[in-house]
Amino acid sequence: MGTTAPVQTAPGTVCPVLATAQVVAGKWTLLMLRDLAEGPRRFSELQRSLRGISPRTLSVRLRALEEEGIIARREFAEMPPRVEYRLTRKGTALVPIVDAMREYGREWLGAADSCDEAADFLKVPEA
Repeated sequence: MGTTAPVQTAPGTVCPVLATAQVVAGKWTLLMLRDLAEGPRRFSELQRSLRGISPRTLSVRLRALEEEGIIARREFAEMPPRVEYRLTRKGTALVPIVDAMREYGREWLGAADSCDEAADFLKVPEA
């Protein structure tokens, strides 16, 4: 499974489009950003929204986005334990990209207003 490692290059040495693509191009990442743009989400809420994502894949993607500084993880000291994920300032700066993709899909690709089928598109067929 491919995960996107944090971009580790000297400033000014990589094309900014490529550097941004390396952050958002991971499978499920844009849909996770879409969901988190609406506010903090618990793991189970993200899994429900991203129908078809395995718990392991979701964990790996969340960890990678946290390492990149795109999301923040907040643990609550309660029983049972509760964890929420939210966009950081760096992550919130990516929301216009998601919004632009939504608008482009509507205007130029005839896509529906709903994103319910997006998870089905990303679902890996079982062998």
